[in-house]
Amino acid sequence: MHKAGFVNIVGNPNVGKSTLMNQLVGERISIATFKAQTTRHRIMGIVNTPDMQIVFSDTPGVLKPNYKLQESMRAFSESALADADVLLYVTDVVESPDKNVDFLEKVRKMSIPVLLLINKIDQTNQEKLGQLVETWHGLLPAAEILPISAKNKFGIDMLLKRIHELLPDSPPYFDKEQWTDKPARFFVSEIIREKILLYYDKEIPYSVEVKVEEFKEDDKHIRIRAIIFVERDSQKGIIIGHQGVALKKVSTEARKSLERFFGKKIFLEAYVKVDKDWRSSQRELDQFGYNDV
Repeated sequence: MHKAGFVNIVGNPNVGKSTLMNQLVGERISIATFKAQTTRHRIMGIVNTPDMQIVFSDTPGVLKPNYKLQESMRAFSESALADADVLLYVTDVVESPDKNVDFLEKVRKMSIPVLLLINKIDQTNQEKLGQLVETWHGLLPAAEILPISAKNKFGIDMLLKRIHELLPDSPPYFDKEQWTDKPARFFVSEIIREKILLYYDKEIPYSVEVKVEEFKEDDKHIRIRAIIFVERDSQKGIIIGHQGVALKKVSTEARKSLERFFGKKIFLEAYVKVDKDWRSSQRELDQFGYNDV
């Protein structure tokens, strides 16, 4: 009998959801950096075996919205509660269990299987982990608690085995050759944005969005033109840097990652434009794909 289902990943920022997603899917489809609010969209990764299809879905970290972009991010997270066959609620050994109690209450009321994953267990000891398990058992009594270390791949095989046991009997939802629901341009934008998250400090990365204006592919090459949008002229100057050095560094690192991702020679042109308050404009957010909840 074939099994298939949607396994949705939710949790607060900085608990390692994107790293977990990449370990489960086996493809680097969800950018993972040390900064909060890295994931802005809901991203699907599809795992196929002869007798199973798991449709994993990574969502933005749960937070209280302060502007329209964060409202869209919160909506992506809440949509994951509505269509899951199995829910993975990710926490870690340092975050406070009572963070975002309103969202946690929605999880507690769910009737589907919930696997509570305590990540980063390599950063604690057995006694503290035991206390944390007891605390979470009180908050989500129906959840099954699994300690893991996504970065070190500890507990991943056990988690996949448990997911397989919980999935319903069903034919596959997607073609067996498909591994994500996102187009190539999406991953170009995400990889460029990842480099900006890594190489710029303070508020700059959170004021940035990337749009791919040109993507031309042949058998051996891909030519890409991308626009990096910022909110202020001062941010544009920081992104470009003195004599363009900073933008060149980001573009070079992005090009290397894109070549590994696509397995082809990449020619990347990146430009910077100012689009004031794009994070608070519903029209702009729609154009960047934040209406696909």
